Parts: sequence; C-alpha cells; structure tokens
Amino acid sequence: MTLHTWWMFIGAVFLLSAIPGPNMLLILSRSIEAGFTRSIAAMMGSLSAVIIVLLAAMAGLTTLFMAIPGAFETLRYVGVAYLFYLGLKAWRTAPAATDGEDPLHAAKAVQSLPRLFRSGFVTSISNPKLILFTAAFFPQFIAPEQPQLPQFAILITTFAIIETFWYFMYALGGRTLAGYLRRPTIKTLFNRATGIIFWGFGVMLLRVSAK
Repeated sequence: MTLHTWWMFIGAVFLLSAIPGPNMLLILSRSIEAGFTRSIAAMMGSLSAVIIVLLAAMAGLTTLFMAIPGAFETLRYVGVAYLFYLGLKAWRTAPAATDGEDPLHAAKAVQSLPRLFRSGFVTSISNPKLILFTAAFFPQFIAPEQPQLPQFAILITTFAIIETFWYFMYALGGRTLAGYLRRPTIKTLFNRATGIIFWGFGVMLLRVSAK
C-alpha cells in the first residue's frame, strides 16, 4: 500500500475507535470499579479478541464463518445476550463502599484479573459488528496487486496500537470519574446509567443486524 493509503487508514481507525461502544464502556466501568491498573486486564481481553478477528479476516475465515448457515445469527444473539447481562449486572451492582471503606479496595476483592480479562474478551468476540467491520473495511486499504500478508500485518498492528490508545484514554477517564463516585448515591446512578447504555447497545445490535 502507499503511504497515503496508510495515513487514510490511520485517520479512519482513529476516529472509529474513539466512538464509544461496548468495549470502551466496559473498560471505563472496569477502571472505575477496580482501578486503572487492574482495568488493563480488561483491555488485554478486548484487544486479544479484536486481534483474533482481524487475523481470522486475514486468513479468510471471516467470509467462511459468515457463509455457514445460522452461525452469524447465533453469534449475534450471544452478543446481545451478553450485553444485556452486563447491563443487568451494572444496574444491580450496589455501591461497594460502606462506612468509609475504599471502594477500589472492595472492588479488587471480587474483580480478579482473569475475570476482568474474560469480560473484555467475551464483550469483543461476541460482537458480530466487529466481523462485519473487518470484512467490509480492511479490504478497502489492501492493494490486490501487491503481497497481501505484509499489508495485513501493517494494518493489524496499526489498528491494535490505535485501539490500545483509546482503551487507555477511556480507562484514564474512569480513574478521574472514580473520585466523584465515592458517594453511594452518585455511584448507584452511574451504575444504572451504565446498565441502560449496555441495554441500548444490545437493542441497537439487534436492530442493525436485523436489517
């Protein structure tokens, strides 16, 4: 690919990755609940799933997967169900701090690193929009007359770096918000707003995929 094409890809991915979605909301909420450092596990889970899907696209498995009858629909419903589960979990989560207890200390007791990683991974891998994005977006920046493996390697590496940048930006935002969420009333309102947003993502995923 040309340098111009690569810069176009960087600009497009930078803007697309900045748009709040299930991954970014999950990382923001995990940063608030468990702290910035521990939220890195959720980031790595999300990024691992993204890279797996991108590698699958490079290998042509995405097209094969979408051609299997019922496979895409199954993944769609799994993704919707998990978003609704995250919404319900956020809605029902009570403020962690009582009698002056540090909320981050309480959250760390229940948010193990494997659990944080798993939540990020499942949120990403169960989102069929990632498959659609990969199948439709990446080929636009591939020069068919040139060797494709080096081009895919450049695009996937670039995508991963930009995606990680925005993960950290959202996690830092969560660390800033955590100071304002020590009051149980405000934390409850935030949890319920987070739950509603997750449900909204689930509804949008159903409506967009059904068209």
